[in-house]
Amino acid sequence: MFKLSKATWCWYALALVLIVLDQLTKFIATEQLIYAEPVWVTSFFNFTLLHNTGAAFSFLSDAGGWQRWFFGVIAAGVSVVLTVWIARLGHAKRWEACALALVLSGAIGNLYDRVALGYVVDFISMHYQGHYWPAFNIADAAICIGAAMLLWDMFFGAKDDSAND
Repeated sequence: MFKLSKATWCWYALALVLIVLDQLTKFIATEQLIYAEPVWVTSFFNFTLLHNTGAAFSFLSDAGGWQRWFFGVIAAGVSVVLTVWIARLGHAKRWEACALALVLSGAIGNLYDRVALGYVVDFISMHYQGHYWPAFNIADAAICIGAAMLLWDMFFGAKDDSAND
């Protein structure tokens, strides 16, 4: 039987904490904000409750509903792959494991929304001089940070894999 290391359980715990934080903030946003009405925080940051039926940046949001299940299946598959990947990492690959845990948490957080609600709850809105970045949530931020960490590791991390095991 395959036994998971203590470090692996720690990475899963990090993902779980981020999933709970994501869902909690989405719940608060849904309860406290009025749909599509910005709440000013700073000159470049608002809270604005939006529902995204598409993927990143509302890609395919007007596709008629099939995208809910399409992106759900993709997120579920990615989550399984990431769960196994984290379990198979060597002890010394903390940076990579952390990055994967971030991406895993975001994938599961948005997957839950997609399956339970039919859309992903977004509420963080960044803007500058009338130019708005698409609204996002904690799960989206975790995915972006994790992906950036993976890219950093790929380009600037240790080149000798045997040195990391």
